[in-house]
Amino acid sequence: MVGATALGVGGMMGAGLYTLVGLAAKSAGSFVPVAFLIAGIAALFSVYSYSRLGARFPSRGGAAEFLLEEFGEGVVCGSLNVFQFIGYLIATSLYAAGFSEYVKALAGSSFPSWAGHVVGAGVVIVFTLVNLAGSRIVGRAETVIVVVESAILGAFIVLGAFKAEPSRLIHGGGDGLLGIFTASALLYVTYQGFGVVANAAGEMARPQTQLPRAMFAALGIVALVDLLVSTAIVGVVPLSTINADAGHVLADAGRSVAGRAGFVVIAGAALLATASAVNATLFAASNIGYDAAARDQLSRGLTRTVWRSGTVALLVSCVAVVVLVLFFPLSAVGQMTSLAFLLIYGAVSAGHLRIRAQTGARAWPLITAVVLNAALFVVLMADAIRTGPASTWLALLGAIAGSVMFETIHRRRTGSEPRTRQHRPSHPPKPGDEPARHSQPASGRPRIGSSMSDHRAEHSE
Repeated sequence: MVGATALGVGGMMGAGLYTLVGLAAKSAGSFVPVAFLIAGIAALFSVYSYSRLGARFPSRGGAAEFLLEEFGEGVVCGSLNVFQFIGYLIATSLYAAGFSEYVKALAGSSFPSWAGHVVGAGVVIVFTLVNLAGSRIVGRAETVIVVVESAILGAFIVLGAFKAEPSRLIHGGGDGLLGIFTASALLYVTYQGFGVVANAAGEMARPQTQLPRAMFAALGIVALVDLLVSTAIVGVVPLSTINADAGHVLADAGRSVAGRAGFVVIAGAALLATASAVNATLFAASNIGYDAAARDQLSRGLTRTVWRSGTVALLVSCVAVVVLVLFFPLSAVGQMTSLAFLLIYGAVSAGHLRIRAQTGARAWPLITAVVLNAALFVVLMADAIRTGPASTWLALLGAIAGSVMFETIHRRRTGSEPRTRQHRPSHPPKPGDEPARHSQPASGRPRIGSSMSDHRAEHSE
């Protein structure tokens, strides 16, 4: 349980905190900590749903497995998994854009604006090559990165408590109550890593009791850290500076508490966090695409092996993320990422209502999760439409509609019929492998440090 809790903390306490606080402050003003709190409460009900599902259906499959149990292997499940694949691509572009923002902050005013897009695309390409090589180096460093980040953020909170000006916490600004809820919807993505804990259920001795405790503990720890860090930021950095330097405001807060050294240390931690998130999320996206293709929800061509342990799904993911980084700013991909995961988690909770007799879940927390996810989705979508550019929300709506249309047309073209869970297709075996006797879907957030070949081998065991 302790290991699973640490896994959840590592999955949540990362790049989102470094990239979205400043953007949230544009809507919530000095009440960003309140927005974090509301987002955490909204995530609480989704955690309840995931913990019940994970305890009843322990596997490494995560949301993909839950959707399969809830809706069966038909157009609904397939469309949601295709959209989930797109959601992870958008999330990867958010972390790549965040990485470039902190590089820009360290480089100074001489750094041209176009170079930020190049840096963002470059970090995606680098980690695509890492995944192609099947390297475990970055994965083995994940624990070290989390420990270093925790130490830096802990020191920042302590120093910030002495430097903070309490009057700034009630300064206001933003768009009032609606702005706070808009910021909460944007910050929801900072808690989306709780789903990774469900992927550890298959390794637990008593998942029925250990999984819920681990998920709620991880959420509580991260919510507390987010609340303290955001309070320290608002207390030490003027609101005008937060709005002006939205992409790297945490580094500005580091400079306020410890001068140039604080700025560099926080920026360095942000680079570690965002680079790590790019690696992990790109790996997850490519495996989700691979798994969807293996189930005939996407083209089978995505399952073809490239070079050593890479797949066509990885290359397609790389190209898609690079396009997003080049053509969408940080604010746009931040909105799209939160909108995507609000929709995915809302769908999982809605589907949970269909099978709650199997999980023993109560109806009211699931209904609350659906309502909160839907309400935050509507609020954030309205803000995206109001503030523009139109390409942001049109691209998101296009991804939703495109997922449904693609899955429907693809099934008709290939003749794929809806199957029950017991008749799921397994991953295509590699030459020389025995026919798969049992398979599990790819994890929404695979084990970091596993090579792609390791991941496929697990599914054909």
